[in-house]
Amino acid sequence: MSGFYFDPQFILGISFLLVAVSLTAVLITAVPALQEVSRAARSAEKLFDTLRQEIPPTLEAIRLTGMEIGELTEDIDESIKSARSTIQQVDRSISNVKKQTVNLQVGTRSFFAGFKAAWQTWQKPNSNRVVSLEARENQIVSPTFSRTARESNLNKVETEK
Repeated sequence: MSGFYFDPQFILGISFLLVAVSLTAVLITAVPALQEVSRAARSAEKLFDTLRQEIPPTLEAIRLTGMEIGELTEDIDESIKSARSTIQQVDRSISNVKKQTVNLQVGTRSFFAGFKAAWQTWQKPNSNRVVSLEARENQIVSPTFSRTARESNLNKVETEK
């Protein structure tokens, strides 16, 4: 190492110069990056401001919509219950009409059976009727016997049909 001898102050000066040049290069390249970061921060701030302004009304609208859906659901449930009740009333009415129709048919059959028996009795000769009336006057008939006789007559009428 014979030829070159550098003074330590010279080496220190060159080191400072290289550090300064390196820092300058870093700053020159960092300035545009920092400007982009600054722009991104401003954009993020605007976005957050917009969200702060827009989210509460949106959440309120969503809450109100949920409440309205709940009310509509309750209304639909009440309508279904009302319809079910109406249908049950109609079913009961139809059952009652069926029962009344059956009763009317039985009454009509009984009426026509009685009318037929009366007509047949009317068409018989008068002598039989007179004898029949005299025989009835002479007989003492108990209520139990007459009820049993009526029931047997009804059974006969029904079997004739």
